[in-house]
Amino acid sequence: MTLLRNLTGTSPSGEDAANVEDVFSTYIYEGTNSAQTITNGIDLAGEGGMVWIKARDGTVNHAIVDTVRGNTKYLEADSTGAESTTSVGITAFNSDGYALGADNTWKFNVDNAYVSKYASWTFRKAPRFFDVVTYTGNGTAGRTIAHDLGVAPGMIIVKRLDVDGKSWQVFHRTTTGTKALWLNQNYVPTTDIAYWDNTNPTDSVFTVGDNSTVNNSGGSFVAYLFAHDPDGANDDGMIACGSYTGNGSTTGPVIDLGWEPQYVLIKNIDEGTEDWIVHDSMRSLMLTEGNTLRPNLSTAEYNSNSHHQIRATAIGFAPGDANHSVNANGINYIYMVIRAPMMVEPESGTDVLAVSTSVSTNPDWVSGFAPDMGIYRYTLGTNNFLTSVRLAQGRYLRTNDASAEYTDSNASSFDYSNGFGSNVGTSQPSDSIGLLFKRAKGFFDVVAYTGDGVLGRTVNHSLGVVPEMMWVKERSVIGDWTVFHKDLGGAGAGHLKKLVLNDSTAATSSDAWWANTYPTTSVFSVGDYITNTNNGTLIAYLFATLEGVSKVGSYTGNGSSQNIDCGFSGGARFVLIRRGDLIANWYIWDTTRGIIAGNDPHLSLNTTAAEVTTDDSIDPQSAGFTVNQLSATNINVTSATYIFLAIA
Repeated sequence: MTLLRNLTGTSPSGEDAANVEDVFSTYIYEGTNSAQTITNGIDLAGEGGMVWIKARDGTVNHAIVDTVRGNTKYLEADSTGAESTTSVGITAFNSDGYALGADNTWKFNVDNAYVSKYASWTFRKAPRFFDVVTYTGNGTAGRTIAHDLGVAPGMIIVKRLDVDGKSWQVFHRTTTGTKALWLNQNYVPTTDIAYWDNTNPTDSVFTVGDNSTVNNSGGSFVAYLFAHDPDGANDDGMIACGSYTGNGSTTGPVIDLGWEPQYVLIKNIDEGTEDWIVHDSMRSLMLTEGNTLRPNLSTAEYNSNSHHQIRATAIGFAPGDANHSVNANGINYIYMVIRAPMMVEPESGTDVLAVSTSVSTNPDWVSGFAPDMGIYRYTLGTNNFLTSVRLAQGRYLRTNDASAEYTDSNASSFDYSNGFGSNVGTSQPSDSIGLLFKRAKGFFDVVAYTGDGVLGRTVNHSLGVVPEMMWVKERSVIGDWTVFHKDLGGAGAGHLKKLVLNDSTAATSSDAWWANTYPTTSVFSVGDYITNTNNGTLIAYLFATLEGVSKVGSYTGNGSSQNIDCGFSGGARFVLIRRGDLIANWYIWDTTRGIIAGNDPHLSLNTTAAEVTTDDSIDPQSAGFTVNQLSATNINVTSATYIFLAIA
């Protein structure tokens, strides 16, 4: 499991979890018809929890398995059926995920002509987040059942286990204990105290009525409890259950949570024809596609350029279309959302950057984590491609030109939990290299926004620290990549300077780029031109220095050799260097191709030139890297100024 700094001082084991990555995971995978292990970092064996699985490309029931009932028992979210048993579904709960058997039910691990892709959501039991409770009904209204959330549940889902024909019952804090709501149906809530006894849950118990679906005498039941704790004790809340009213537009309303979500469950509660809708950051919280799954239906994943679209922002989420499922004018909706994994800083550079050669098919470049940005390049010479994973699935930008966004559903596919790129079963050429970046607090973030043309406009981000280097590109039209670096200077009487990623021109200054304003821990400022064109669709990549992981810095050349101290202990695995005061290329080196004592292969992000392997411009150094002055790259000219990004 990825090692992470615990910033709040609390333990993720048996206490309030400090990091959402310890308690929740969306994991997408392909069926194999044989045993496979899903490693998602969630300790189900020690802490307990629930796994919800749905085949994405077939008409197959949702399967729900939990550690309290046991791995061989499953329920179907879209069905009124009783609990079922299988020995080849989830075969074990592990300390870092779960194991799958050779599934013969189609619900877990099949690869055939109808089903091959799966989405899974894992919820770990933890105070202020999630709990699983089983109980035997007594048929008496007002019965209370204990739970361990430590806060009042925001949503409760109850299912009777022992007989068929019983619906899933849902309590939601915004509809209160007076209303009945059904997970397996698209009905609107109705007033009926027989389900929740007109009583809202507390931080220690929830109350049920005498309806047979929640409290039949002698009946067996399971309850899944989701907390409502958006703020937390230290602004570390991870889950929120609330409501909003649609406005019928494609630009809102904006639901302000104070943090970015990675999972959104929504239900229209005014119209009885609209399904429950599930979006997550691995499949569907993107700039265009919906990729909707519906808990009350067994149908395959629905994909559309706008239908059911939800947009995640750095502070919450907003519906991206006027469809009745998410944003009809004047219609009320309830939601349950889970925070994105930008809460805790990574410990190691290998947790957030992978440098991969093409060694696999689907995905083409393997990372060992779910990447959020990928750059790939053929080292023999061709265009550089860049794409942001979960925000721009199937689209890419070229770092060496100013072109608008291109479409390629294969080369820019991030439909994996361990890499990117899908070349339809054929691996990429052996001369290719992939750089895979993971968003993480204090290290790297990706932000999409729409320009308004107003000088000084601020854009929210989730980096948690001040961005020290930013790349901004308009996606919809031709326009240069604009680069901010903290050490380029120019503020005050002048203007903050910018470089262009797709060419070699020297730095220039103007209010039009950064509004002469340095970024902060929560926002960055843009001007009124290429970083903020009115109605332009823009994307920004933000980098920062994180002790032992990354370094955004600068140095002055000495004409020979010098060590660049990044504060690392094992040297830099990736280095990007650009001269800031004159015309120069954006050079990159990495240890996969070779940062060694001899010649070091390098590429340039702003050109289509083939990899150069005949010079020794950079050498390994434990605290960072060493630069040597050679005419091939000129990365250490006397008195010249250079900016760099290095990752351990």
